[in-house]
Amino acid sequence: MKKKKPTLKKSAARWDPISIGVIGGSGLYEMAELTDRKELAVSTPYGAPSDRLVVGMLRGRRVAFLSRHGRGHVLMPTELNFRANIYAMKKLGVERIISASAVGSLKEEHRPLDLLIPDQFFDRTRHRIHDTFFGDGLVAHISFSDPVCPQLCDVLETAGRSESIPVHRGGTYLCMEGPAFSTKAESNVYRSWGMDVIGMTNLQEAKLAREAEICYATVALVTDYDCWHPDHDAVTVKQIIDNLNRNAVNAQKIIAACVEALPLERTCRCGEALAHALITDRKKISTAAKRRLGLIVGKYL
Repeated sequence: MKKKKPTLKKSAARWDPISIGVIGGSGLYEMAELTDRKELAVSTPYGAPSDRLVVGMLRGRRVAFLSRHGRGHVLMPTELNFRANIYAMKKLGVERIISASAVGSLKEEHRPLDLLIPDQFFDRTRHRIHDTFFGDGLVAHISFSDPVCPQLCDVLETAGRSESIPVHRGGTYLCMEGPAFSTKAESNVYRSWGMDVIGMTNLQEAKLAREAEICYATVALVTDYDCWHPDHDAVTVKQIIDNLNRNAVNAQKIIAACVEALPLERTCRCGEALAHALITDRKKISTAAKRRLGLIVGKYL
């Protein structure tokens, strides 16, 4: 008889809390250093995450890995269930999420195969309606002026430099709709705005992580110069995948070093993002909303 995969449904209590989560491609959860692996199917009020979560030990810390687009890359950016992905991390006890994703560079100095740790996002999406946990009976407005965790970014930067990886700190990640890449006109407009890199996924993750009071930071893996560069004006999926595979090696190194170096306690304010964000009169919050969002807002109700 085929052995069933572990399933996490009603409660995470029977699993030891996993404080660090990683969202990215297959090159991450297949890390050679990851031991004691288990796969968990985590249920959420928002449906299923992109894939089963892979849980294991990495340099002495328990870590949960999630394939953003599903193993085999079967989901487009507009098809991602961002709410389920972040909720699943929260359900496992995750307090910090490291996100690794491919980006195009909008500046000469951010070369293909470099890594960037952005500190800002700019939204150019149009059809991402599920980028908040709130609504349907409970309204909240989080502060998002500084959308990433400074403590987590500091550790990531130090980890990258300790591994002699070309790391750029700071800059703006422009989140486009996709799935097509930019036109030259769009690419040049984004450059004129001062954007640094362009991708299709990380803004929604960052918003939901902030609402879930989870620290969040992006490791942006530069695969190409988008289409603005005169010597790189015909970006192909093959070129991007080739560079992404090469970048995966550096991503593994920086994430492993970061996991090892992260302090046990958080000193940032990410864990209290909802302290003053809940607007709805407590007497008016519906029972359904309390049930759906209990994991996220329970300590404030």
